[in-house]
Amino acid sequence: MKISTLGIFFLILLEYACFPISSEIVLPFAGGVAAGTKTPFPLLLLGSVAAGLIGTSITYAIGRYGGSPLLDRLMKRFPKTASPILASYRFFGDHGRSAVCIGRVIPICRTYIAFVAGAALTPFSSFLIFSSIGIGIWNLVLLSIGYYFYQYRLLIPGFYQKYKLFILIAAATFLVLFLFNRFTKTQDD
Repeated sequence: MKISTLGIFFLILLEYACFPISSEIVLPFAGGVAAGTKTPFPLLLLGSVAAGLIGTSITYAIGRYGGSPLLDRLMKRFPKTASPILASYRFFGDHGRSAVCIGRVIPICRTYIAFVAGAALTPFSSFLIFSSIGIGIWNLVLLSIGYYFYQYRLLIPGFYQKYKLFILIAAATFLVLFLFNRFTKTQDD
């Protein structure tokens, strides 16, 4: 296994173990690296699912053995996690074990669903089955993007140069709207 492959495997594992690493960045990047090294896509997908299952099993174990009291302490210590964790609890309550599969493709919920499944004492075998399906779908989509667009990597600098002004205006507009939204939310609280 090459160092780059091992590094990507580890990054995917960390992302599924709830480290602040975005799968929306890591997985397309992994797809691009795999395309560049001519790694077969099925092998890439299987490796990414394995990394995801190892990482999410860590968070499942934390939820299972730490339970709700641990999640309560986590929400008190990091108040911004309260809303997504409570949303994951509600989602899990509404959908049962299938929430593990469905939750894997819903941003933010996908981060905390393993903790909740562990705290809810979901059997580990069920957790692995449902996680495999959800992780497989999520990884398939994001890895495919990187794998496919690798062939166009040399066109991106030219595209950027041609549309730089439009891209910068769009980015600045988005940033202003984002900051305005954050500012008005803090004023309401």
